[in-house]
Amino acid sequence: MMQRPLSRAGVTLASAAAAIALSASGTPALADLKLCNTTTSRVGVALGYNDTSGGWTTEGWWTLPAQTCEVLYRGSLSSRYWYVHAIDYDSGGEWAGQSFMCTQDKAFTIKGVQECAKRGYNRTGFFEVDTQGAKDWTIRLTDPGEGGPKTK
Repeated sequence: MMQRPLSRAGVTLASAAAAIALSASGTPALADLKLCNTTTSRVGVALGYNDTSGGWTTEGWWTLPAQTCEVLYRGSLSSRYWYVHAIDYDSGGEWAGQSFMCTQDKAFTIKGVQECAKRGYNRTGFFEVDTQGAKDWTIRLTDPGEGGPKTK
């Protein structure tokens, strides 16, 4: 079951490249997908995954203040591959990738990843996270100097 924090914000999407640092969670008793914003900026995050009913789902936007972590999905991870798109609200730029899924500018839950524009959604590039079959995982968004380029 997805649990959302109360702080989500609308955004306008722009084109850019991806940069992340990934690590397996150090707490074996937990079974969650957590995202840590280790940057000096607020970030907006959208998540894509194959839900337990077998369909692709995208959800967003979570707003994470600088230097904070948030559980985006509670419980054992339902699939090996997860997809993330994040936007740097304060400095500009984004973490993106070549896996295209549907989003919109305001808070959303969207079923399916096909024909985004025809259905009235944005077609947005997400980066892939391979959890290697783990039941819990932590994703860390980093500033450009700490884990790779983030373009504006």
